[in-house]
Amino acid sequence: MGRVYAIANQKGGVGKTTTSVNLAASLAAAEKRVLLVDMDPQGNAGSGVGVPSSAVTRGTYDVLLGHALVEDVIVRTPLPSLSLCPASPALVGAEIELIDVDRRDQRMRDALEKARRKYDYVLLDTPPSLGLLTLNALVAADSVLVPMQCEFYALEGIAQLVRTIDRVKATRNPKLSIEGVLLTMFDPRSVLARQVAEELRKHFRVFENVVPRNVRLSEAPSFGKPVLLYDVASKGCQAYLAFAKELMASPARGAGART
Repeated sequence: MGRVYAIANQKGGVGKTTTSVNLAASLAAAEKRVLLVDMDPQGNAGSGVGVPSSAVTRGTYDVLLGHALVEDVIVRTPLPSLSLCPASPALVGAEIELIDVDRRDQRMRDALEKARRKYDYVLLDTPPSLGLLTLNALVAADSVLVPMQCEFYALEGIAQLVRTIDRVKATRNPKLSIEGVLLTMFDPRSVLARQVAEELRKHFRVFENVVPRNVRLSEAPSFGKPVLLYDVASKGCQAYLAFAKELMASPARGAGART
């Protein structure tokens, strides 16, 4: 039974999709069976592995609306162990269409009940907002991975996310927890970055490995590739490979520092 992670942060620009794509690729490189589910209408997770949303005819939208099963819409990627449930342009209207649908916040959990048995890891890339798409991901997930940039406003963002997770845990998904915080775009020379990181460690499990600012990591999506296939020697790639290794070795396996 695969473990399902929602990769979420209600603040945009923190490296959420970059983490979804490159963690998925790093786990696949370790010969784990991985399913990456693009739940963001922008479709950037798909384009990051070479599948632009403009080329998608069926995907997450069809799964959420009950028009298709997960296995019916899966697309292959250049990495044999990595499968993609892509976002089609229609996903932008899903939240409106789901309003009157029965169990509207549990559609992804229901869809993954069978599909997750075929994978070691399922990663749900979420939009940078709280709506029915993000809510579906949180209800479906075993735990949450929080990519976070070390700046002041990020602390406010994670506080909002914690309140959201608490509400979901109380009403829809009692097992949900924060697996940990991944520091992204990290600059160890910045006093503020170090202070924010220290404050986070007081309240959350913060992963040992951090992702630095890295040009090659930023360039890779424009070539439709995870950085693993773009520049494996880059600091960004090595950071995500190390993070994947840390996640796989984690004894907590979903019991984050804050539950």
